[in-house]
Amino acid sequence: MDMASEKSTRDFVSLGMFIIDEFSFADEDGNPTGKTQAAQIGGGGTYASVGARIWLPPSNLGMIIDRGNDFPVHIQEALDSYGPEMWLYRDNRDRSTTRAINSYRGEFRDFDYLTPRIRITPRDLAGTKLARPRIIHFICSPSRALAIMSEVKQDPDWRPTTVYEPIPDRCVPEELPALTEVLPDISVLSPNADEALSLLSMPLPPTKELVEDACRRFLDIGVGPNGTGAVVIRSGAMGACVAQRGQALFWVDAYWCGPESSDKVVDVTGACLTSNIGRRGAGNSFLGGLAAGLVLANGDVSEATLYATVSASFTIEQEGLPRLTHTKDANGAEVELWNGDSPARRLKELQDRLATRKGTK
Repeated sequence: MDMASEKSTRDFVSLGMFIIDEFSFADEDGNPTGKTQAAQIGGGGTYASVGARIWLPPSNLGMIIDRGNDFPVHIQEALDSYGPEMWLYRDNRDRSTTRAINSYRGEFRDFDYLTPRIRITPRDLAGTKLARPRIIHFICSPSRALAIMSEVKQDPDWRPTTVYEPIPDRCVPEELPALTEVLPDISVLSPNADEALSLLSMPLPPTKELVEDACRRFLDIGVGPNGTGAVVIRSGAMGACVAQRGQALFWVDAYWCGPESSDKVVDVTGACLTSNIGRRGAGNSFLGGLAAGLVLANGDVSEATLYATVSASFTIEQEGLPRLTHTKDANGAEVELWNGDSPARRLKELQDRLATRKGTK
């Protein structure tokens, strides 16, 4: 997967949506707990874009945000803190911004839209500063992925790397024929473990053996042109499994792993812990980080998965997006910190862990 072969304005654009997330909290019996939480930035596209922003400058990224007549000032300021040039706003004063309610009942979360969705397609990028990016990320059903790729192929001069994240509620066996049809156009397929097994009518709960079998089945179907694509199954406490034809399966551990990490994890998705609560954003951030890793590692999917894991590690440390600050290094050069830490330091730590694990085999 050669990332140096094409030039374009932006390295990465997500076709995912921006959403304002609202919250309600109840106990297992449905009684309100009294807990409240302010509205937050949400949307899979937003989390993916910030996951990529952890590694790349804002001028290399992009995402369309449909801004309604109720767009809060504090959310605008938060978005601008990541670099205003990464956002392309479409203003519509005749409607409200897309909103959704996250309803927590005990350890489980439900999600419903409060306003109509505005979907973003490749055609929306044409003629804008986001036109023809090198990598596109999209979150949708396999059926809609076919429509997205049909639009992409209408531009003969644009052949982007495609990072496809199947939407959870359409990871069902009935969608497998559409997935099979679109997979030859997909560079990286990345469901989570439950989604992968559901698509393939395989039993739950996931185990490493089942995840590896799912990877092989997707590769057998054919991912990417002539089977040159990759499968990355995000597997929570087990880590992420990377599969490519002609290569051994490759596992990357979650960054926050073990009892000593429990105090760092607020949203447990992507860490070595298990729960059904807090599944917001870490998977999207993982894939934004993976896309950035493809750029920085010249298309090496296994290495890019380390970047993805670090991006997810920052997202699970709090409810909402990670915090970006700036400081100076010993030479006076400006350095970006995320949640007060260095992504490069975490990447090196992960690389060292893998080297140690290989050395002990």
